[in-house]
Amino acid sequence: MNTTAAPGPAGPIVVGTDGSEPARRAVLFALREAQLRGVGVRVVCAFGGKHAEPGTRAMTGWAASGEPSPNLENAVARDVTDAVEELRQQVGEPYVEIEVRCDRGRPAQVLLDASQDAALLVVGSRGAGLWGRLSLGSTSTEIVHHAHLPVVVVPHSTGPATG
Repeated sequence: MNTTAAPGPAGPIVVGTDGSEPARRAVLFALREAQLRGVGVRVVCAFGGKHAEPGTRAMTGWAASGEPSPNLENAVARDVTDAVEELRQQVGEPYVEIEVRCDRGRPAQVLLDASQDAALLVVGSRGAGLWGRLSLGSTSTEIVHHAHLPVVVVPHSTGPATG
C-alpha cells in the first residue's frame, strides 16, 4: 500500500527585486525557471527602509523629513511592474503569470513571508569590491539561513543582464 500523497499543484516562484542590476538578473532567472516549470512568478519588492543601496531605484519610501512618502506603494508597484513587464517581453513566450507585491518591511522578512506557499525563492547576490564578490549580501545571507524552501542566489556578473 502506498501512503505517499499525490503531488499538489506547484507553488509560484518568488523573486525579490529592488531595481538594481543584481535584482534584474534574479527576475530574469525566475521568469525563465517559471517557463520551464509551468508556474507563475511572484515579484516582491520590500520598501520602507530608511537607507537605499547605491544603484537601486531608491525604493526606500522615506522623504527627507524621515516620514514615509505619500502614495509610495502605488509608485513602487508601478515602477516594479513596468520593469518586470520589460523583462517578460525580453524572455518571450510562453508568458508566465506574474503577481507583483510591494510590502513595507525588512527585505529578508518580506521575502520569507511572501514565499510561504512558493516552490522556489530567488534573490540576487550583492557584491561590492573583492570581499563582496566572495560573499552574499545581508538579505541573501538571511534568506539562505531562514528559508523553508529551496533558494537560488543568482550570482553577480560583471556584464549587463541580457536575454
